[in-house]
Amino acid sequence: MAEHVHGTMETSAQEKTYAGFVATTKWSVIVILAILVFLALVGA
Repeated sequence: MAEHVHGTMETSAQEKTYAGFVATTKWSVIVILAILVFLALVGA
């Protein structure tokens, strides 16, 4: 079995995925809040 050296794992793919997840979550929350504000303004 190969010896693992701490700090040598390539994490760029995980970092890119996490950044995409954070961006998607942020925009989802913004859209949901906009919809809620719109519904409150039109009295639905």
